[in-house]
Amino acid sequence: MSRIPPEVIDQIKLAADITEVVGGFVTLRRKGQNLWAPCPFHDEKTASFSVAPAKGFFKCFGCQKSGSVVDFVMEIEKVSYPEALRWLAKRYGISIPESDVPKSDEEIAQQQERDSLFILTDWAKEFFKQQLTASDEGQGIGGAYLRERGIQRPAQDAFELGYSLDQWDALLLAAQRAGYQAKYLEATGLVVTREDNSDRRYDRFRGRVMFPIHNASGRVVGFGARTLRRDDKAGAKYLNSPESAIYHKGDVLYGLYQAREAVRKEDVIYLVEGYLDVISLWQGGVRNVAAISGTALTENQVRLLARYTKNVTLLLDGDAAGLRASKKGVDLLLAGGLNVRVCPLPAGEDPDSFIQKQGDTAFRAHLAANTQDFITFKARAWQQQAATDPTLKADAIRDVLASIARVQDEIKRSVFIQECARLFGMPEDVLLTAYNKIAREQSRPVGPAGGGQRPPAIGPSTAPTAADGRPTNLPPEAYGISPEEQGLQIGPDGELELIEAPAYERLEREVIRLILSYADHTVTAPDGQQWLLAPYLLGLLEGNGTTFRDVLCRQIATEVRAAIAQGTLPEIGYFRDHPSATIRSFTIDRLAETDRWGLSEQWASKFHIEVPDEAAVLQAAADQAVYRMSFCLLEDKIAELAAQLPRAVEFDEQLYLMTEIQQLTRIKAQLADLLGRVIV
Repeated sequence: MSRIPPEVIDQIKLAADITEVVGGFVTLRRKGQNLWAPCPFHDEKTASFSVAPAKGFFKCFGCQKSGSVVDFVMEIEKVSYPEALRWLAKRYGISIPESDVPKSDEEIAQQQERDSLFILTDWAKEFFKQQLTASDEGQGIGGAYLRERGIQRPAQDAFELGYSLDQWDALLLAAQRAGYQAKYLEATGLVVTREDNSDRRYDRFRGRVMFPIHNASGRVVGFGARTLRRDDKAGAKYLNSPESAIYHKGDVLYGLYQAREAVRKEDVIYLVEGYLDVISLWQGGVRNVAAISGTALTENQVRLLARYTKNVTLLLDGDAAGLRASKKGVDLLLAGGLNVRVCPLPAGEDPDSFIQKQGDTAFRAHLAANTQDFITFKARAWQQQAATDPTLKADAIRDVLASIARVQDEIKRSVFIQECARLFGMPEDVLLTAYNKIAREQSRPVGPAGGGQRPPAIGPSTAPTAADGRPTNLPPEAYGISPEEQGLQIGPDGELELIEAPAYERLEREVIRLILSYADHTVTAPDGQQWLLAPYLLGLLEGNGTTFRDVLCRQIATEVRAAIAQGTLPEIGYFRDHPSATIRSFTIDRLAETDRWGLSEQWASKFHIEVPDEAAVLQAAADQAVYRMSFCLLEDKIAELAAQLPRAVEFDEQLYLMTEIQQLTRIKAQLADLLGRVIV
């Protein structure tokens, strides 16, 4: 994917209307200055999701998600920063030119090949769909099979099912007539070259129901195919497209594209084995489902799942093989920080057969009654097998502890160890010792949390910091100080988040809120001179010798001062789209404080009560904010000197401290008087 030129990024951000974009996903209703709706990112009954059209940001006061229109697209579509920009560019008809960085002939050739493969694969999908619905063979054989399996037309359309004619060259000849080159037909795996004659080619898929495989963006990248022949020449029951420049089976999950909205709404995804498992569940109303499609789960698939939800439930076939198969990928899911649960099905059933026989109501009831945490499920399964065999029991305990070692959350690990001790009848301290030994031995975890780190031993939390394609959160070394000194801490999801601020820091943030919200508004100084608010506030602080302790406030103030020195003021969008994710979030939180309690435009006309908004009393608000900062600083200084007084031995030192306290107390009284006269 080529780099998007900065000027085009600016054009996209300027054109993108956050009200239009967000309104395409939720119903917005105006209250006061802003628009409100139930949050699309978490379940709620009372609308706490706000959009500020004038300032171009959204903020949910429930789940705390916030950001610009680009951030909204990233979150709702689960795409990267560049992909979100391209999504918006397509919506607003903005052409994204190729990067001005020269490409090599090899890079150009690779891009052209990928584009050609996508075009050809999409054509093949339409060809197969047409054969299913329009050909006698497709209707009589492919259609009959789908009807026999209970797959109805809406599900066929949703998953774009098709049929490949039972002929050696039906697709090959049609593709040649359509003008597609042989090299691309071979590269996609749609056509195979004979080993004994390179000039002879034939269709890979013949006499099969076709299952197009979509990537996360909805583009078809390959096919799965189920044979309908019962003779010895039928070949493998299922045949898949080979790997290609656009298809890597370890990077996609069948059905995830169709499941996106349901996964986002339910905040859980069900993982199954086969194509028909996905389609039957989808048809039965369980739409948050995807399939691994018979391959071992990969790190990339775990990362893909984590983009949509942290909760995964495995639907296991009702036999011993189901549990054995689940073990292969569960450690990856656990190491990826996902919450893994299991729902075993009755013996001899798979998701497709169970929901077809029992119906969706019974299936949902089974899910509700039988879904359990994987660690507990695994421990109980081993407990039953190893009840009378001490050696097998020891192996079982080590196996369960090895899975627990993949869990990233320290509290969950502790709970799992306690449950394991209860189920196996072992002292918890013995299991804890064994666990820590296993954790030390596993020097290279298999999941996305890898990179040579060791799995977490029971002790201080080692939550990872997530990263994606856009600038990451403020790093610990930013500005040369630690995260704690920045007012940051590691949150439960592993991300840096703001710590609840002490009184002085809250007052600092109030000053920054005013600067961000009203930087270019005019206020009048005591000498009658007109000032813009930002330089006025910063000048007052400098004149009083008042400084910012909070590093985010200090950084924003520094950047505002730099802009003022250049004769400009940064617009809201500058900090709203700042390279630092922490400053972006901090900015939107401050702007949201300004907008959340705005009065409706109908207030005065309906109730005939005139209430001035903050902008109308901005002079008083600015003075009050600075006076409060200074007042709080004086209180801290007086308390510090008072604490030193009992320890002062020399009379001169005692006199000095008392004199300082008296002087600061007089200034504090003057500030209190000023604060008492300020009316907001």
